[in-house]
Amino acid sequence: MVKKFGLSAALTTPYDTAGNILLSDIADHAKFCLANGCDSVTAFGTTGEGSSIGVRERGEVLSALASAGIIGEQIVAGVLVDSIADAADQMAQALDAGARNILLAPPSYFKNVSDDGLFNWFSAVIRQLGTKARDVIVYNIPSVTMVKISVELIARLRKAFPLVVTGVKDSGGDWTHTERLLKEHGDLAIMIGDERHLAQGTRLGGQGAISGMANLLGKEVRAMAVDGREDSRVTDLVNIILNYPVTPAVKVLVAHTTGNPIWLNVRPPLVTVAPEDRGRISQAFDRTFATKAA
Repeated sequence: MVKKFGLSAALTTPYDTAGNILLSDIADHAKFCLANGCDSVTAFGTTGEGSSIGVRERGEVLSALASAGIIGEQIVAGVLVDSIADAADQMAQALDAGARNILLAPPSYFKNVSDDGLFNWFSAVIRQLGTKARDVIVYNIPSVTMVKISVELIARLRKAFPLVVTGVKDSGGDWTHTERLLKEHGDLAIMIGDERHLAQGTRLGGQGAISGMANLLGKEVRAMAVDGREDSRVTDLVNIILNYPVTPAVKVLVAHTTGNPIWLNVRPPLVTVAPEDRGRISQAFDRTFATKAA
């Protein structure tokens, strides 16, 4: 029986006030997530500001994780770029480091592209990797990319690359779309990115999640992503987070639960959440999860 994907923390990235990645802090945070309900961590994803992290820094992060004893099987690497060559290079770097999966977003600069164009882009990236290509999770997050990955496109990609395209992360927030993915491609690893649909999706065959909330609520999110148990506390918190820019808001919660303000720092073009809003987000967390603060 194929092992299910499980839960991966969509790892936030810590910066100093000058914008440099704090390598020891990201390694320590990854170890925390793995010790608190996560099977893996996903570096360089949306929550990790992956599109703002260059290839040299990516290598430094991967080396820091390895030095901390975090093995490749515990690492998923996000690739969020438009250039075919850059996407292939970033994928090769992570796969050479032993990464378990690649979370590959579609190109997003050009808008209103067709499924044919997207198929050609994904195909070119995979072909450029050659024999290295493996374990690609196609990333559907149209709220960020403005590109929707259709169910039909997944069918084309998996038919063309059956040993490479192994999963989908569906962060579209569209339950009808998620339900179709589970029904028509349930033999792939379908991960639901929207925690509000997570438990229901798991009960219908979803294989887990790559979750921003797992940065601080790993055990609670695991019950949803692996066991299919509803948790209104988590979904209520997500509904509050969605009132703010999501990545900076998640970092507010990481800073709050760790007591370390470095987690508030973000890279341009993102900006740190205003102090009054930080208070509202932290208070919302404390009302339900006060015992989780560490």
